[in-house]
Amino acid sequence: MLDVKPSTTPTLPGAAPVFAALGDTTRLELVIRMSDLQPRSIAQLTCGLAQTRQSISKHLAVLERAGVVVSRRQGRENRYSLEPDGIESARFFLERASAQWDDAIRRLKAFVEE
Repeated sequence: MLDVKPSTTPTLPGAAPVFAALGDTTRLELVIRMSDLQPRSIAQLTCGLAQTRQSISKHLAVLERAGVVVSRRQGRENRYSLEPDGIESARFFLERASAQWDDAIRRLKAFVEE
């Protein structure tokens, strides 16, 4: 079972923006690029992608509104980094769904083997 305290249990409305933000391949790529938790500029995040800095900036804004990334001003530019707590609500619901599927498969196996 999941080890989540009731007072910290994420709500579905709180998780929905995270899932919506992660529902885009470019944004998923950005999350992967920031998975080492190191802050990066838009120029660094754009490198190797077939998109403009303006486009990446818009994707980062979506991720930031969903709480998946945070930006901090450093000199003349913003640096973006992954906010692990922002993905926590999505992780909770994925683990919950996984546990439900595991339970359904166990019941099906028991039924078939009887």
